[in-house]
Amino acid sequence: MILAAGRGERMRPLTDHTPKPLLAVGGQPLIEYHLESLQRGGFSRVVINLAHLGDRIRLALGNGSRWGLTLSYSQEPEGALDTGGGIRKALPLLGNAPFLVVNGDIWTDFPLIPRAPRDDALAHLVLVDNPTHHARGDFALHGDRVLTRGEPSYTFSGIGYYRPELFADSPAKPFPLAPLLREVIAAGRVSGEHYSGKWIDVGTHERLSEVDRLVSERNRRQCHGGTCRRDSG
Repeated sequence: MILAAGRGERMRPLTDHTPKPLLAVGGQPLIEYHLESLQRGGFSRVVINLAHLGDRIRLALGNGSRWGLTLSYSQEPEGALDTGGGIRKALPLLGNAPFLVVNGDIWTDFPLIPRAPRDDALAHLVLVDNPTHHARGDFALHGDRVLTRGEPSYTFSGIGYYRPELFADSPAKPFPLAPLLREVIAAGRVSGEHYSGKWIDVGTHERLSEVDRLVSERNRRQCHGGTCRRDSG
């Protein structure tokens, strides 16, 4: 599942007319890097939640056949259902097996491959080094167990693997994912890993420009004999 329903307030005025996942970096909409990575990793079906300007995302991506994927859309009301509420609403489309959720407004070279949390865990989180704009981090990691506090701390990347039962008793209304995660982390039922590769939260104009420069430079380096291949992250 790709989370793509947010308003993108910090990215206005760009997001007044373009949903944040369709903002271009390296000449390509941000969300397409996720679709390419998911297909490359072995996924065949992807759910995308929609709210703000969702019809533009649906029109731009269609049924996903261009990427060898089958896309389904989970339509939310204007204002969206927040991260937790959006995932809960999409459960009928996601099925009964563990599933991957990735934020639509990040750029990363983390390999998006099918996997499941360990048997005693309800979630598996990918954690990254704390960026300067989030220096305190979110969670600690002890082996492969995520803790609510400790040192060193890491930032939740917005990439997580979840069992459907994590959301089974959640209310059918807007709610954030973080408090639910903290609850099951405190119960010792969340595993995790630290990823030290490329990851950027594309949440501001400055970071959008940073990713655009990074991807454009990579694309230029990969041009050979007048034929250029777009970099997929």
